Amino acid sequence: MDIEAKVDTDRIRNRILGAFPHSTLNRILPDLEPVTMVRGQIIDQIDRSIDYLYFVDRGLVSFVKTMHDGRTVEVGAVGIDGITDPSSLFGVDQAIVRALVQIPGVALRIRRDVLKREMARDEVLLEIMRRCARMATSQLVQTAACNRLHTLQERCCRWLLIAHDNAIAATFPLTHEFLAMMLGVQRSGVSIAARSLQKAGLIEYTRGRVTITDQPGLEEAACECYGVIRGEFDKLFAAPNYR
Repeated sequence: MDIEAKVDTDRIRNRILGAFPHSTLNRILPDLEPVTMVRGQIIDQIDRSIDYLYFVDRGLVSFVKTMHDGRTVEVGAVGIDGITDPSSLFGVDQAIVRALVQIPGVALRIRRDVLKREMARDEVLLEIMRRCARMATSQLVQTAACNRLHTLQERCCRWLLIAHDNAIAATFPLTHEFLAMMLGVQRSGVSIAARSLQKAGLIEYTRGRVTITDQPGLEEAACECYGVIRGEFDKLFAAPNYR
């Protein structure tokens, strides 16, 4: 993980940091470390202490569960709309899922003890973090329902839209193997879904990179969960205006 020089507040994309009052953001600014995230990098490991929380500024971090037989499935993700493991601010000291970088990018990380200290002195910050914890729980519930009830192609569209939003680019790295692992399915199923989406003109896929060519069409083909999660965020953070 590479650590950058300093934070440019005018270029922060993370929407949680964007909800902070100016006074709060300015106060914690010296404690925010810009870091580069590499695909496949482990942010948190199960049963290990959570020392840092990451405000993702570009990229996507997936929360994954691995079963005894080695199969792995994504149970949640965080991008520019969130922060990694906000439940750790409310008594859960160790990670309960593995967090790894799915889409490479950058983040602003802060020590958990520092953020908890600031929460104790700042009621608005405390409320924002409570909303982050609720958002994370809502996403876990929605993902569980999605994995059980929606088709592979619908889920694939949803995941591609989320990746697109957080990569902040139409083209981003992605292999069929990695997507299959995240969705908890066989690679062959993902390949069939990807070919179908490419034939429909919604995406282009070549050499481990995906390009979204028709975002409105991809949204129509996705399950309801993409819109539900975005709506939940807007409900929790669009109002009130903390600034």
